[in-house]
Amino acid sequence: MADPAPRKTVRLETVEPIGDRVLIRKDDDKKQTKQGIHLPDKIEIPTLTGRIVAVSTKVENNADYPIKQYDRVLFNPKHAIPVEFEGDNRLFVIPVEDVVAILRKADA
Repeated sequence: MADPAPRKTVRLETVEPIGDRVLIRKDDDKKQTKQGIHLPDKIEIPTLTGRIVAVSTKVENNADYPIKQYDRVLFNPKHAIPVEFEGDNRLFVIPVEDVVAILRKADA
């Protein structure tokens, strides 16, 4: 019996922000208004919200920034650096100062 072909080891690439930065996956742009009106493809409401994918060690250890992985946040995209990592191009590294709010559900 012949030896099976050697397996290729696939290494997954990760993105880890450094310094005072976080990695955000931007939410999809809205294609429908709150009233239910569907917008044409060329017109979209820009979304400035997203989920924290990764937090740098510096931010994680700083009590002034209560940001955790998976938090939903509102952010200023002015200094956002797109990460050419996935086909959908929704990953951005941003300075933690550009996170302007954390969106949390209130306890009922």
